[in-house]
Amino acid sequence: MTESLHLDAPLVPGAVNFRDVGGLSAGAGRTRGRVLYRSGQLAQLDEKGITALRGLGIRRIIDLRADEEVSHAPSRVEGLDLVTQRVPLFLGSVASFFADDIGLDEMYRRLVADSAAGVVDVVRGIVTDQPVLVHCTVGKDRTGVTVALALAAAGVDEGAVVADYARTETLLPAWRSRKIVDSLRSSHPEAVHLEDLATKSPAPVMQALLADVRERYGSAGDYLRAHGLTDDEIAELRRVLVVEE
Repeated sequence: MTESLHLDAPLVPGAVNFRDVGGLSAGAGRTRGRVLYRSGQLAQLDEKGITALRGLGIRRIIDLRADEEVSHAPSRVEGLDLVTQRVPLFLGSVASFFADDIGLDEMYRRLVADSAAGVVDVVRGIVTDQPVLVHCTVGKDRTGVTVALALAAAGVDEGAVVADYARTETLLPAWRSRKIVDSLRSSHPEAVHLEDLATKSPAPVMQALLADVRERYGSAGDYLRAHGLTDDEIAELRRVLVVEE
């Protein structure tokens, strides 16, 4: 697997799975630091978290959650000078994936197929303003897939893309994962894929998704082009995210 240099995670109290995707190998270069961040939801930010977020100079937040998720856990970003871009990615509720007991592979294939316009909107948001933060509820699936596709389209090495996705599982507090799994298990006692859906980010799942995108479209960039992104926008994505060494 291609090595990647993960930058130290900025401390944003109250934000789970918050990190900078700078330092990932991209051919002869690396992804720029302090440009693209990713995380889970921002509803538990305290005053120190809000101050930390302000200190990062983030100009745009791209929130991938559905309306009911935002209503239940609104982001605490009041007073920050930034744009919040809403791009709900799942067609249907998050709860339906647990009820249907589908695996991560199938969830990601559905996201890529059914939410392509939203993925393009996310990439356009990344290109429009920097620094930019992309987040969903946990920062694992919707964030994981869209950030992976953006990174791949910008020319980041596949091994580094996969490693960044897989890193999420190590950043989710164990106590939190146990609490979520126990709560979901009470509603879905027979579900086979519940723990994976709620807490896991296995590297083979992202490897399979990227392989499926290549098979269907040629590359992540070609996938974005097929759904409306222009060559100029993809070139700008690479310019924004990657610095040559």
